[in-house]
Amino acid sequence: MTDRGLFLRTMSPMLLLSIVFGYFLLLLGIAWYTSRGAGEHAFYSGERKSLWWVVAFGMIGTSLSGVTFISVPGQVEAKSWSYFQLVVGFAIGYWIVAGVLLPLYYRMGLTSIYGYLRERFGMVSYRTGASFFILSRLAGATIRIFVVLNVIQLFVLDAMGVPFEVTAFLVMLMIVLYTLKGGVKTIVWTDTLQTLFMLGALVGTIVYIVNHADMSDWSTRLAESGMTRILDLDWRSDGFLLKQILAGMFITIAMTGLDQEMMQKNLSVATVGGAKKNMRVFSVILLGANLLFLLLGALLYLYAGKLGIALPARPDDVFPTLALQHFPVWLGLFFIIGLISALFPSADGALTALTASTCIDLIGIRDRGWDEAKQKQVRQRVHLGMAALFMAFILYFHWLATPSVIKTLFDIAGFTYGPLLGLFAYGLFFKGKPQERWVPLVCIAAPVITFFIRANSETLLFGYKMGFEVLLVVAAFTMLGLRAIGTVERSAPR
Repeated sequence: MTDRGLFLRTMSPMLLLSIVFGYFLLLLGIAWYTSRGAGEHAFYSGERKSLWWVVAFGMIGTSLSGVTFISVPGQVEAKSWSYFQLVVGFAIGYWIVAGVLLPLYYRMGLTSIYGYLRERFGMVSYRTGASFFILSRLAGATIRIFVVLNVIQLFVLDAMGVPFEVTAFLVMLMIVLYTLKGGVKTIVWTDTLQTLFMLGALVGTIVYIVNHADMSDWSTRLAESGMTRILDLDWRSDGFLLKQILAGMFITIAMTGLDQEMMQKNLSVATVGGAKKNMRVFSVILLGANLLFLLLGALLYLYAGKLGIALPARPDDVFPTLALQHFPVWLGLFFIIGLISALFPSADGALTALTASTCIDLIGIRDRGWDEAKQKQVRQRVHLGMAALFMAFILYFHWLATPSVIKTLFDIAGFTYGPLLGLFAYGLFFKGKPQERWVPLVCIAAPVITFFIRANSETLLFGYKMGFEVLLVVAAFTMLGLRAIGTVERSAPR
C-alpha cells in the first residue's frame, strides 16, 4: 500500500467530511447538554462542579495537542528519546503547581489567576501579566491548530481542491459554535472525549506496526537502532539532561500554573484537594502517554526502513505520510480522527481562556456594574474577536512554513511566558512592591535582552548553546528588573 493517492481514492470525500461533521455535531450536543440552565458565571468557572478525574483525563489532550501527535514521533530519528528528559521536568513541574500555586489560587477565590498580581502589586502589573498571557496563548494555541490543519490540508483537502483559508475558516466556525455558550463546563467534557480518540489512534497505530511487516522482533530492532537513547550528558548541548529537566519543570510552571486556560479547568473542581489530585494523577499519565509517542516515532522509522519507504525531509510529515499513504485505509481514517481530536482541545480551551482573561482582566467586566445580559453580550463579542485573531495567526503560520513546530512552540513560550514567571516568582519570594509604571517596560526588556544573548550564546558563553532554558533566563531578567525598580515593602497574599 504505497500509492500516494490510496487513501483519497479509497476514502470517499463525502464520507470523510461526514465523519468530521458528525464529530462536530457530537461536540455541539455536549455543549448544549452541559450548558443547560447555566448562568453567565458558569462560562468562566464551570460552577466549580467538575469531577477531578474528568479534568485530569481531558487535560492530557490539551497538553499533548497536535504538536505532540505530529512533531514528537517525527523528531525521534534525529534526537532519539531525549525529549523524555523534558517530559520528566514537566511531571516535576505539575507537582510543584499542585503544591504551591493551586492552594494559593483557591485561598484567594480566583476566577482569573492574574487576580493574584492585582492583589500583590496593583492594576498595571495585573494587566501586564494578563496581556502577556493573551499573547502567549494566542501564539501557542494557533501553532497547535496550524499543525493539525496543515496536515489535513496537505494530505487530504488539497487533493479535493479546498483552499487552506477555507479549511481554517470552517474549523474556527465550528469551534466558535460549540464554545460560545458552554465555556469551561463544556470544554472539560469535550476534551475528555477528544483525549480518548487521540490516545486510541496512538495505541491503534502502535499495535498495527508491531503486528505487520515482519515486525515480530521489533523490541530487538528498537534496542539496536539507538533511537531509544534518553540521556544527553554533554553540558554544552541544548539537550543536556539537567538543562532539559529544569527547562521542562519551569515550562510546566509557566505554561500550566500561570496559564489561565489550564488553570481554569483545575479551578472548576469543587475543592483544592480534588484539584491537586487531578494535577498529580495527570502528571503520571502524561509520562506514559509521551513515552508511547516516542515509541511510536521509533517504530515508524523502523517500519519505513523495513519496507524501504522513502520518508519526507520534514520530520513533522513522517507520521502523516505513513498513516495516509502506506497504512491501510481504516488506519488512515483512524489517524484523521486522532488528528481532529488533537485539534479541538488545542483550540476550544484556549479560545475560552482568552475570552475569559480579556473580559475579566482587561475589560473588567465584573467591575462595571453591568447586568448579566450586558456581560453576555460583551463576552460573546470578545469571543468572536478572539476567533478572528486565531484565524489571522493561523494564516500567518501557514505562510511562514516553519520546519520544526515543537521547537517554535517552546521558543515562543520561553519569550512570552518568561515575564509571567518572573512576575509571579517576584511576588512569591520578595516583599518589595515595584514602581508599577515601569513594570511593562521591564517585562518587554527581559525577552529582548535574552533574545540577543541567545543569538550570540556560543560566542558569549564559551560554546554553550542556549535551548529551552530561555524561559528561565527571561524570568530571571524580569525579576532583576522588578527588584531594581522595587520600592515599598508589601507582603504577598497568603
